[in-house]
Amino acid sequence: MRRVAARSETSQKRVLVVGMGVSGLATAARLREAGWTPVVVERASGRRTGGYFVLLFGAGRAAAQRLGILDAMHNRTTTTPTLDFDRNGRARNTAPLSDLPGAPWMMLRGDAEQAAYSALPDDVELRFSTVPTAIEQDEEGVTVTLLDTETDTSVTERFDLVVGADGLRSTVRALVFGPHSKYLRRLNYMIAAFEFPGTPSGLAPRQGATLFEPHRSMWVFPFADHDPTILLTYRTDDVDAEFIQPPVDRIRAAFGPRPLGSILGEAVDALESTDTMLFDSAEQVRMDAWHRGRVVLVGDAAWCVTLYAGMGVSTGFIGAQLLGVMLERHPGDITAALSAWEGALRPYIVHLQDKAIDQRRIFVMDNRFQILLRRTVPLLTRTALGRRIADRVIDAEDIVKYKNADIIAEILRELPPVDRQERTTLV
Repeated sequence: MRRVAARSETSQKRVLVVGMGVSGLATAARLREAGWTPVVVERASGRRTGGYFVLLFGAGRAAAQRLGILDAMHNRTTTTPTLDFDRNGRARNTAPLSDLPGAPWMMLRGDAEQAAYSALPDDVELRFSTVPTAIEQDEEGVTVTLLDTETDTSVTERFDLVVGADGLRSTVRALVFGPHSKYLRRLNYMIAAFEFPGTPSGLAPRQGATLFEPHRSMWVFPFADHDPTILLTYRTDDVDAEFIQPPVDRIRAAFGPRPLGSILGEAVDALESTDTMLFDSAEQVRMDAWHRGRVVLVGDAAWCVTLYAGMGVSTGFIGAQLLGVMLERHPGDITAALSAWEGALRPYIVHLQDKAIDQRRIFVMDNRFQILLRRTVPLLTRTALGRRIADRVIDAEDIVKYKNADIIAEILRELPPVDRQERTTLV
């Protein structure tokens, strides 16, 4: 249930938020708290539920706490041992992702979206089946043409600020900053993620599993109180060709020609009948600037770090909270607020993007040596020396510093001091 909140006594500036995912909803809620009047538009005809697996590291939990939505989510981590298996049916225990430093929460993307949605007051206007088709700005504001795709009618409205939170292939980014080709950086890997009904054969309820082969892998992500989700990922030399045929055909080809085996085969069969699949290329968004005038991009639209980083939801929460902080610190000066926001956040995001290139090998490996090394991690952790080696393999120090830190607190410590009353409002 969404909040009911009184309007702030501050000037009610109007902000258009494009995209009703994690970043868009969190940003709308935070800016409403900061005294803005959000209008949130979404291309889809309704809110999505469920979704694929996400990790929520400590940095994301700290930001969610500041946004007031942490209690609206819960950790779905299961304690059932995870298995690593091959196509011949051989299986061994392996370390689950929840064993990473900081014990990240295992959740569904829909959990984070619902939590952010619950923070929106009931008076926030939501429009579905709506997309921007033109964005023009001047020193005083932004004029946006919005198309209702159900009725094929357009309206033109005026806003003080526009936030593009509409994902990897952002319409706002294309309209204001230029074509996708300028900013998307392909990793030459494909991902297919979907919810699996029930429990795959050969696994116990709430049990996760992995299958690793050079340049391809399968993950079964278990939950304590929900059906599992599955991630299939593989390398490709021609990303565009992957979208010519149906996804299941491309996946069968990518994991062939050997027989798929029981669990992998059952997963691919389930893929044919699911209506919740995400099938896409793994790409990063690299931009020299996330804002232009009164238009700002947040989340994947600005800085997609890829699924392999495990920080999409966390950085969405961090970006939303920090944007609200900076707009409060610079009332009446949007340019200064956006510049301060980006300047403070960019070093963290760029580091996460750079690290994600290597951390892709947590999910899909290049050769059999890397697979063997991954399988030794549970054995190494049995001794003090082995734990140190395992920490180097998973880059534990970096995870602690960048994925589990309270990034907002670190940024605030570097900002000029504010009076006590303002500080209470900001943090």
